[in-house]
Amino acid sequence: MFTYFNDVSPLQILSLILYVVLAPFVGGLIAGIDRRVTARMQGRFGPPILQPFYDVAKLLKKEPVTVGGGAQDFYVMCCLIFMIITGAFFFIGFNLLMAIFTLTTASIFLVIAAYSSNSPYAQIGAERELLQMMSYEPMVLLTAVGFFMVNGSFNVSDIMVGERFSLLYMPGLFIGYLFIITIKLRKSPFDLSMSHHAHQELVKGLTTEFSGRTLAALEVSHWYENVMLLGLIFLFFPNGTWWGVVLGIVVVIVAYFFEILIDNGFARMKWQFTLKSAWAVTFIFGVVNIVVLHYIRMIVWAA
Repeated sequence: MFTYFNDVSPLQILSLILYVVLAPFVGGLIAGIDRRVTARMQGRFGPPILQPFYDVAKLLKKEPVTVGGGAQDFYVMCCLIFMIITGAFFFIGFNLLMAIFTLTTASIFLVIAAYSSNSPYAQIGAERELLQMMSYEPMVLLTAVGFFMVNGSFNVSDIMVGERFSLLYMPGLFIGYLFIITIKLRKSPFDLSMSHHAHQELVKGLTTEFSGRTLAALEVSHWYENVMLLGLIFLFFPNGTWWGVVLGIVVVIVAYFFEILIDNGFARMKWQFTLKSAWAVTFIFGVVNIVVLHYIRMIVWAA
């Protein structure tokens, strides 16, 4: 990993700074727009778009109340740090697999933080979070493999400037990723471990015992995560042309609106449905797409 940092260019350093500074603002705005659109779909006016920032500022002013001797605060901060590292790897253009592994590490720290609180509600949420990780991780890894097979590299920078239009060769992986990102964004019907909206029986879930600065740090980590997840949708479209970039931005906006629509149109399902449906989509769309890509590489591109 350290060999990557020896070759970092000034432009990549600038990208890193912009990501660390701007990603929370972009993520917070996305969360605010999400709340407003959700409210309008439910016949309400909704909070201001900047409400997520007001909420985090209020949490930072609250007196810290720690359960479990401060261990959960440490784990949540680790989650935030690894989430920032995940996005840094991605937006600087480093190895996509490395970004996925650090993203998983951040999720694991969140699960450990929930377990450390010794709250039955948080532990139920942690168990459901692990089930969700089992559901979406195979599809995420297959997506990274697909990018490698199309572009010959795991590096995001190489994928961005690749001449091949990735979506053309990865339609199944794109559909599969759109399916499992609903789990990652904690939208219905897959908001099992926790929810940002009060439409399930375990609203706070694994964050039940989090408060004050700890809860604020977790919310900011979600903002970083959402920006990275939407960035991965965008990665299907760049092909060295301006229209690929424009198309990618438009699809990201449409995809997130579609996620909000699903969130408000479906009731939460059981964890069995989440696991079975995610694995079914992974095998039907992901594995089949990988097999087809393999034969394309052997027969078409090799010739």
